[in-house]
Amino acid sequence: MKTTNFFCLAAALCCSFSVQAQLKRLNQQQTFGGQPSITKTLKPVTGWSDDQHYLEYDLKTGGLQAIDISTGAKAAYTPPPTSDVEVMVTENDVYIQYGKQAPKRLTNDTLAEKNPTISPDGKYVAFTRNNDLFAVEVATGKEIRYTTDATDVIYNGYSSWVYFEEILGRPTKYKAFWWSPDSKKLSFMRFDDTKVPMFPINGSTGQHGYTEKTRYPKAGDPNPAVRIGFVAAEGGNVVWADFNEKTDQYFGMPYWSFDSSSMMVQWMDRGQENLKFYAVNPVNGTKKEIYDEKQASWIDLDFDGRIEYLKDNKHYILKSDKTGWAHFYLYTLAGKLVNPLTSGKWQVTNLLKVDEKKKVVYFTARKEASTRTDLYRVDYNGKNLKRLTFGDYTHQVLLSPSGNKFITTYSNVATPPKRALLDNNGKVIKELEDSKSAEFSQYAFGKTEMITIPSGDGYDLPAVITYPTDFDKTKKYPVVFSIYGGPNAGTVTNSWKGTANQWWANEGIIQIAVDHRASGQFGKAGVALMHRNLGKWEMKDYMTAGRWLKAQPWVDPAKLLITGHSYGGYMTCMALTYGSDVFDFGYAGAPVTSWELYDSHYTERFMDTPQENPEGYKNASVLTYADQYKGLLHIMHGDMDDNVHMQNTIQFIDKLQNLNKHFELMIYPGGRHGWGGVKTPHDRAARIRFYYENLLNKPAPAELLK
Repeated sequence: MKTTNFFCLAAALCCSFSVQAQLKRLNQQQTFGGQPSITKTLKPVTGWSDDQHYLEYDLKTGGLQAIDISTGAKAAYTPPPTSDVEVMVTENDVYIQYGKQAPKRLTNDTLAEKNPTISPDGKYVAFTRNNDLFAVEVATGKEIRYTTDATDVIYNGYSSWVYFEEILGRPTKYKAFWWSPDSKKLSFMRFDDTKVPMFPINGSTGQHGYTEKTRYPKAGDPNPAVRIGFVAAEGGNVVWADFNEKTDQYFGMPYWSFDSSSMMVQWMDRGQENLKFYAVNPVNGTKKEIYDEKQASWIDLDFDGRIEYLKDNKHYILKSDKTGWAHFYLYTLAGKLVNPLTSGKWQVTNLLKVDEKKKVVYFTARKEASTRTDLYRVDYNGKNLKRLTFGDYTHQVLLSPSGNKFITTYSNVATPPKRALLDNNGKVIKELEDSKSAEFSQYAFGKTEMITIPSGDGYDLPAVITYPTDFDKTKKYPVVFSIYGGPNAGTVTNSWKGTANQWWANEGIIQIAVDHRASGQFGKAGVALMHRNLGKWEMKDYMTAGRWLKAQPWVDPAKLLITGHSYGGYMTCMALTYGSDVFDFGYAGAPVTSWELYDSHYTERFMDTPQENPEGYKNASVLTYADQYKGLLHIMHGDMDDNVHMQNTIQFIDKLQNLNKHFELMIYPGGRHGWGGVKTPHDRAARIRFYYENLLNKPAPAELLK
């Protein structure tokens, strides 16, 4: 990675002061997108209608247009329905609609039906009601009840909270059932939360308030007991997969085989160090192990992107970081490794297309630089790897249906987004659009650079820094240090950062984001350093970056502010306690303050249980370092956060109060793990006031606080 010479950069910027002074500056509306500025909005490209036409969303009309790649001719486009059948829930009941016909009511019950899902052959619609699994036969309206044992702690086909949040994923909307491709069977998960502790979330509205009772397993708590069942579409006895539900275990997203003869079930131990795939027979529930992976740290049980089944019904492609770097592997359905598709000290990201006829795989990866994404192709045998994108840019790619062409929207920190059409050899066919406005050169703005900061023990930490407009190396500037900090969740990318950072650049604030050694920039090998000691390496690297900043002659050594939300909130609170000799101010959102307060699956992946790793939990807790707090910390939290409970903030401020420490606290009533809507202006104004009062030592402009 190229490292900027800071003093040459600073001198060059200083020498250009007289030129910059003659240029216009972005005003408030231009900075925050209310008026045209140095860039213009690219028209959103949403996909392809066929190999000759890509689809563009018209911002004026709100419709889609098909653009001919040869002539540029535009034509209105109406996407064909993915199906001429739609199922929906209206006023708690399930309806089905064919084309433009009037919707047909399928259920009539006072209880709510959830996640209605039509079978592939269109004959049934499955759903859950009051935690049991049902279906209705479309032609006759006959209702079929598959399960009968649901309670307030037993759910059939409806996820337990920790599975919804961490394993199956929020996009499922708690759905935990799956039709077989031949429509003859349903598979589902049954969750028993009997032993999972209940966590109360109290709402404050009304005279008496109310309580949400969520079964939330915190680190070390009992997890839900889970079974995987199969049932015939027309009903009958449930066949249970041959797993012992009393085993402390996790099940990942399952996958039906193309011919419906088996289901591939992902199994993982409680410690999350052993991942197995089983082919389960839906007729009798027997299972056969087809894959076994172990890692000394942990394995991520991804809810998307790990497995791609091929249409030849003979192979699948697996994504794994078992070598210390994420790569793709070609396996037979029986679990035999054919060969790695990729290898080396770099990371694949997403599998975009498998051309089974030509035996070519298209994918994105961070290979040329960890802060950039490019498109590649490789043959089934792992040979002929070829980069298809170009330049020192981050690329967002849309492949055509055949894979013969692709559109890339590309940028870097110095180049606003551009768009181009290329063939699958990487040859540019034509440039399509450029977001740089005609007035770009008429404005002075704070320059953004990619840099690296040495860790002192072998890591060059990637960072992106925006300097103040008219930067002068003889002056001293305050700094806003923005972070997230979670494992394998780096935020530093070599891509255009927009203009929202220019208000603070005009006000004379340096803005920087830094990724630590376990952010994913250095592969799983780097991420695994966090095993059993969250907080350690993140804070070591952030403190190193903070000290580096304060050593620069153009940084005010008393005005380093760090800010982040969720894991970033945790890091911010750690910075004002454990790292308070380096950081002066903090602005934290919804922080985890002690890891035994967070959920089992996420926390134990990295920390093991509190019973197994008590010293690690103590060392990773903000509460441990409350007596080291100094500077000024502003904490904000939604009082109904069902992810990072406000309990975290309450326990931390209790410590600070008992130590007679001064801090600021903002509670957002009704707020979850985020908040918006009518509270957005208040949230924004609070941050603006904090920055002006503490970094700039002047009142915030009234127009910014509206």
